[in-house]
Amino acid sequence: MSKRHAFVTGAGSGIGKAIALALAAEGHIVSLAGRRAGPLEAVRDEIRAAGGEAFVHEGFDVTDAAAVERGIAAAISSAGEIAVLVNCAGEAPSAPFEKTDFALWQRVLSINLTGVYIVMQAALPSVRRAGKGRIINVASTAGLTGYAYVSAYCASKHGVIGLTRALALELARTDVTVNAVCPGFTDTPLIDNALDTITEKTGRSREEARASLARSNPQGRLVSPAEVAHTVSWLASEGASAITGQAIAVAGGEIL
Repeated sequence: MSKRHAFVTGAGSGIGKAIALALAAEGHIVSLAGRRAGPLEAVRDEIRAAGGEAFVHEGFDVTDAAAVERGIAAAISSAGEIAVLVNCAGEAPSAPFEKTDFALWQRVLSINLTGVYIVMQAALPSVRRAGKGRIINVASTAGLTGYAYVSAYCASKHGVIGLTRALALELARTDVTVNAVCPGFTDTPLIDNALDTITEKTGRSREEARASLARSNPQGRLVSPAEVAHTVSWLASEGASAITGQAIAVAGGEIL
């Protein structure tokens, strides 16, 4: 299943970047989608330097259906039908529920949940045409349990898992699988933002804040983006053809 076209949203940094690099290393042609050109171009250059193929699709705002349609069409024109779709774009602001105003709620749901819906709707016809298609949504352990002070994020990720399971059943008699990967606290720029908030609110040092997040993982550490990417690579492989509708936790045993 090498030399197939993989389309990755949020591909400029963190987990999305790691996924793009892992899929490219396995021989996929990778479309890198995101809002800003600079980070995407850096990932493209890294893939090309390693002998892979990648294309940049900037201005890809998952909340803008027209922009998504244009980006998907451009990707198909550049690299052929999309065989592997990875939805990784997202954000995770924190606030107590009573201070989670409607604008914050709406923004998080729009990016994290509605964005997945918009991208899957636009890409699914191509994924079907590609044959042996794979749709992999990056959710979170926040989609499997609750965490304080991120109610909008938890709601959005629970929604992603529900959407994943529903579509998996609709497509179960086709050759398209639909799964979610649920990282625990992962060493990415999103964690850096969380550390900023913790240190501001509590006065703890960044090292103390990082250690407090790591303690939620029974292995006593943060997950690496590469570990999440390995799980995505497996789900994209032919050997995972019987795996669909699953929400796979990559969290060191935090969720059992």
